[in-house]
Amino acid sequence: MTTKTPNVLSIAGTDPTGGAGIQADLKSIAAAGGYGMCVVTSLVAQNTQGVREIHTPPQEFLRAQLAAVFDDVAVDALKIGMLGDATTTHTVSSFLKDNRVDIVVVDPVMVATSGDRLLTADAEEALRQFVRDHATFVTPNIPELAVLTGKEPAQTFKEAIEHGLGFAADANVTVVVKGGHLTGDMASNALVTPDGNVTVTELTRVNTKNTHGTGCSLSSAFATRVAIDPTPAEALAWASDWLHEAIAHADELNVGQGHGPVNHFHQLRRLAGLL
Repeated sequence: MTTKTPNVLSIAGTDPTGGAGIQADLKSIAAAGGYGMCVVTSLVAQNTQGVREIHTPPQEFLRAQLAAVFDDVAVDALKIGMLGDATTTHTVSSFLKDNRVDIVVVDPVMVATSGDRLLTADAEEALRQFVRDHATFVTPNIPELAVLTGKEPAQTFKEAIEHGLGFAADANVTVVVKGGHLTGDMASNALVTPDGNVTVTELTRVNTKNTHGTGCSLSSAFATRVAIDPTPAEALAWASDWLHEAIAHADELNVGQGHGPVNHFHQLRRLAGLL
């Protein structure tokens, strides 16, 4: 384990209610022990009930944001979230070809928890290629894994791992297979490597509707812990256990009328005497 505080950059969209997107990423990076930074790809007018509108800033401004970070700060880990469209995907891809980062975690954001689409249909192939070109790790949920593989969504965790094994070998990327979208008492995660190794972190399912931003939060915490922990498997175990506890304490918050956020700082709230 390193004692250095890693600089972790999130490239993603926003959530003005704070539960998902770069707002969730920054909270998760901090909770996991990193220093969080962000570059905005899309301004998303959303809340706990759904997405209302998406505004994509000019590509020149996206490049300016990226250059401002990389010209000044050594980026230890990178989390890629919502890219939104093919043009933005190509812009980020082009920049990263000249500015390599050793740890790149891609959360292939396609659909929000509310069911609203966050990636245009023509950008799906661009995202697949982006993963092949840049990702060290990819963290799809069950529907996103189905889109990446071109298969029907997995119905069991075993089937999801099989899908993950196929994509990991084909794309030469380590896949985090997430069981949260499945049914049953368990919501485990698995680290699946291109050479076929599978490491499972077993997690029980939490009975709550407040799961807004779980994908963003896990990928950001995982990216941070990969820069800290001795192995990616240990990083996933830490991030999974932390998020499980954040979900378990989600109902202690009172944010919104829909799917509320997880409790990113539940540990700090205890230390502050608020729990």
